Amino acid sequence: MDHFDNTRVLLVGAFDDAMHAHTALRRRALERLGCTVTSFNLVSQGGLLSRLRRIGLHDRMVKALHQTDPEVVLVLEGSQVPPELVAELKRESRALWVNWFCDERRSRNAISALAAAYDLVFVAGSEVVESGETVGLPPLRYLPPGCDPSVHRPMRSRDQFRANVVFAGTATPHRERVLSELVEFGLAVWGPGWRRTRLRDYCRGELLEHGDYIRAYAGASVAVNVQCSDASDGPDPGCNRRLFELAAIGVPQVVEDRPDIHRHFLEGSEILIARSTADFKTLLAEALQDRAWSEEVAVGARQRALTEHTYMHRLAALLGAVRIAEPQFA
Repeated sequence: MDHFDNTRVLLVGAFDDAMHAHTALRRRALERLGCTVTSFNLVSQGGLLSRLRRIGLHDRMVKALHQTDPEVVLVLEGSQVPPELVAELKRESRALWVNWFCDERRSRNAISALAAAYDLVFVAGSEVVESGETVGLPPLRYLPPGCDPSVHRPMRSRDQFRANVVFAGTATPHRERVLSELVEFGLAVWGPGWRRTRLRDYCRGELLEHGDYIRAYAGASVAVNVQCSDASDGPDPGCNRRLFELAAIGVPQVVEDRPDIHRHFLEGSEILIARSTADFKTLLAEALQDRAWSEEVAVGARQRALTEHTYMHRLAALLGAVRIAEPQFA
């Protein structure tokens, strides 16, 4: 894997210990690749402070650019940073501006509204890349999420974190419909919103810190991975972060089918793919009954994740594209 010693990166994104814990994992991967990284936090705390932070965003970012003199400004999503501000800030430094839209649910329209001001743009769904060029946008490149094996790893969970079948994530109508059909398998759900659904009695905790998210899945005999919405609700989303994180945690995973999954894992030997609720039931029953087989599948997925799908792999690919675009950063 290439290293990018002393490449100065200003990493702009939302940093916290819960919903945005993955941002710090991406920073860690950049540092492991040899980059010198400065973080710029877009998380708002609400109230007057939040309003003042938004008002002062231009000045704060100008200050960060002048203090760090980055070669690369890497924005993760960055819906708080309007394109006209990006265009203005680009005049403040020689940095190459890159956006990685890490959320697989981002539509092309949503990306197009923000992407025009950037030099390079990466997106988490291949369908967005393949849906045709849009005038005024830089080329879109496919780069799915990943995992951090030092954090997403097998561990021994106990007490409330032990369950036959686990889903951890925000409640949505689609997820409620699918998971309501799986309660017979000893289902436990974690995450915001579940106590306001018919699965309230199966909810073991609401807002999770990332460590609890990992413990919840590590304590599962089998994990389920359901997208936020049905595929019929719009363009096929790409692979979610959960796909790669569960693989690294080393738990057998039954995942709702999406085309991009087949780019990264082998069905049957590394991942179990459900194309219907009936498939979820059949695969869960088989995985729970034949534990030797399901553990073999989990081992295959973990090996694949560690050799191809870490955040170091992802960010090495991103920085490699930066080198090609701007050879002076090599």
